[in-house]
Amino acid sequence: MSGQSVAVAGLRRFAGAAPQPAPERCALCGATVPEEHRHLVDPEKRSLECACTACALLFDRPGAADGRLRAVPRRYLTDRDHAVDSAAWDRLQIPVGVVFLFHDTALERLVAFYPSPAGATQSELDPADLAAVGQCTRLAALLEPDVEALLVRRTNSGYECYLVPIDICYELVGRMRLHWHGFDGGANARAELEEFFARVEQRAKSIDVGSRTP
Repeated sequence: MSGQSVAVAGLRRFAGAAPQPAPERCALCGATVPEEHRHLVDPEKRSLECACTACALLFDRPGAADGRLRAVPRRYLTDRDHAVDSAAWDRLQIPVGVVFLFHDTALERLVAFYPSPAGATQSELDPADLAAVGQCTRLAALLEPDVEALLVRRTNSGYECYLVPIDICYELVGRMRLHWHGFDGGANARAELEEFFARVEQRAKSIDVGSRTP
């Protein structure tokens, strides 16, 4: 999957406009799901599937279905005392100002992806470099493997660091791919990015306050 777009079933609404898009349905029971719905992760395939509330609850339990599918949690945390700085950022060697890292159980290590015009692009870093970046924030130790991500953003004033559900990272990737124009993304992509992070910041609890939320 190195350097290639990650196919994300269940986020098709961000792939492009359609005259009359078919309603999204739960991958397990086929029920129609609302626009705001939960997702299931297939860790082996690195894919997302839409899920209704009832089906998602079945996979909230640890070890459900022998771990073949896992429900994406809904917690958002922020670490305002993180140690991500320009030196740590430079170790990531990515060409854009946003990256998300998650623990891949199949590889048994952190992996990193960033949005690009082609979709989610994997960073080809030495695992030691990724681990070093993860050590810059307490959030990394809290990550639920495969279903939560460490989302880091570089801004003009510094760096922002969040723990978020993995599906919103792919939502961001879809938004960027849809609105990206030119070399740097263009005004529309930047506006989408600002709106996205405003929502994340609004929902995020401090790491010292936030525990796992339902």
